[in-house]
Amino acid sequence: MNRRLVLASVAVVLLVGLAGCSAFGGGISDDELDRNQSYDDLRDADSDVTIDIEGGNLISNGEFRAVYDLNDTDELSLYRSSFYQEEPLDIHSVRYWYPNGTEVTGSELEIDQGQSSTTVQVPDGNGTLALSGQAGSNTFQLPAYVSGSYEVTVPEGHRTSNFLLGNARPGGYDREVVDDRERLTWDQLDGTISLRYYQTGNIPLFLGLVGLVVVIGSIGIAYYYRQVKQLQREREELGLDVELEDDDNDGPPPGLR
Repeated sequence: MNRRLVLASVAVVLLVGLAGCSAFGGGISDDELDRNQSYDDLRDADSDVTIDIEGGNLISNGEFRAVYDLNDTDELSLYRSSFYQEEPLDIHSVRYWYPNGTEVTGSELEIDQGQSSTTVQVPDGNGTLALSGQAGSNTFQLPAYVSGSYEVTVPEGHRTSNFLLGNARPGGYDREVVDDRERLTWDQLDGTISLRYYQTGNIPLFLGLVGLVVVIGSIGIAYYYRQVKQLQREREELGLDVELEDDDNDGPPPGLR
């Protein structure tokens, strides 16, 4: 009986310890929230939300910078949707500007990262919020946390326009290329931005691979056709493929008479 009591006590202590770790662990550090980042170029844009994506590579993912004119919004719930659930958005280099231009760093704001979202509370809903986060190497997906006009710029030398290699959703956007950077703008957006982009230099490589596959496939088909025709000729010489014109003819095939 005492042994069971001891084991139960140990189990309770472990559960309490794990609960304490989950309660106090995790979150975003002040160093990450206050990390250096420049947003001056994005703040000068005309859209309510301006997003700039920096490309990644095979080893590392890209990053994005975003500036939100909050338009009477004093709290944002930042998340990304996976196949099974919503996950909190990992952010860094957070900045907030009051309507009069006074700047506040991320560690001075109320930022709480939970299991399904990262909540950011600002002191004035008419200010401007800036943040940075992770993007894919050739993809980008982010909900529209604030309704309004959006401007998204993909990495330099990348495009979304090829229907096989790229894609941009939702539709209804305007597209332009400025200084080799594709820019997509929506007059009004309240859904999720989903982009797939590619390097323009990969188009010749892609076309070359397609051509190589076509050539190899054509050679394979031609070889197979020649083998079939050769087999057909050999069977004809043996009289195995000769069609009988008269079903009443009980004699052997011509080649075996």
